Amino acid sequence: MGQAPATRAPFISLEGGEGSGKSTQIRYLNDSLQALGKPVLTTREPGGAPGAEEIRALLVQGAPGRWDGLTETLLHFAARRDHLVKTVNPARMAGRWVVSDRFADSTMAYQGFGQKLGPEIITRLYDLVVGADGPDLTLVLDLPVEIGLRRAVGRGGVEDRYERMGRDFHERLRQAYLAIAKAAPERCVIVDASGSETAIASQILAIVTDRLLS
Repeated sequence: MGQAPATRAPFISLEGGEGSGKSTQIRYLNDSLQALGKPVLTTREPGGAPGAEEIRALLVQGAPGRWDGLTETLLHFAARRDHLVKTVNPARMAGRWVVSDRFADSTMAYQGFGQKLGPEIITRLYDLVVGADGPDLTLVLDLPVEIGLRRAVGRGGVEDRYERMGRDFHERLRQAYLAIAKAAPERCVIVDASGSETAIASQILAIVTDRLLS
């Protein structure tokens, strides 16, 4: 995956299975970066731009089996392109750090491995849609599946399509994220997400400082 030109502000993605605490940690990281004087845009996938948000509803609501793996992948990359063009790239060019709740690693994990589509199609779409516009740093929040699902169920809400997929699906997700991080150590760092919110936030800030601020 390509690196962004030096003229653009950093792009950070947070990844992980259901209930891993990404949204909470993004709030902590946003506050920490703002305190350091860094302008920050927080965003999410699927979504993060008007058209992408419309596609999000198709993906996170409804019956677990409403799409096959390839259809889901194409929808995710359509939303991702809109997200990059309308939100991520303009913010980075304007000097704002971008922190996203999920990016393309989610598609690799959820559709490539969770739904067994395989990595080849996703890699080809990534090269076409994202190219060198991907994250500079990806934080993979790792958590045992049973804990993550328990947290996710406790949230409630209508965006629960993936949460209702089987336990085996979520085990494949966890292993996929660990494999993705292992294969790209220059970009990815695994974060133990089983501790307290503040302890995890401190660990994340230390990683960001070491990788992007030192």
